[in-house]
Amino acid sequence: MGDEQKTVLFLCTGNYYRSRFAEELFNARSSECLPNWKAISRALAIKRGVANHGPISPFALAGLERRNITPLAPLRKPLACTKKILFHATHIVALKELEHRTILEEKFPEWIDRVEYWHVHDVDEALPEQALAEIEKNVKSLLLKLAG
Repeated sequence: MGDEQKTVLFLCTGNYYRSRFAEELFNARSSECLPNWKAISRALAIKRGVANHGPISPFALAGLERRNITPLAPLRKPLACTKKILFHATHIVALKELEHRTILEEKFPEWIDRVEYWHVHDVDEALPEQALAEIEKNVKSLLLKLAG
């Protein structure tokens, strides 16, 4: 039973910046302390990310590089959240409650109380290094919580 794979699902609006950084960071940091856990990430409103270029935000990539983390290859395009993904996740985190709770209420109302909400701003409200540092702090806390 202790060897079964467990999954953290990180949710953000476009699955391009915050959730992708959280996914890669969690996977890099959890490999030794929580080997049975892996992170995935999805978008709650993928169509809002039409202006995003490439598979992942350059801000996320730069933040990972500064932390000596190489993203898992190959880099994939953003993916939309589904009920199936939510159902199979062991733990779910939405990166910004004010933004994502509303979308969850619209699309997946039965899941709103099963989600842990963080308060990480997107690039329109916070500099990338501030947001990425906040994600890093939250991921560290999550790792400790899951290990406990």
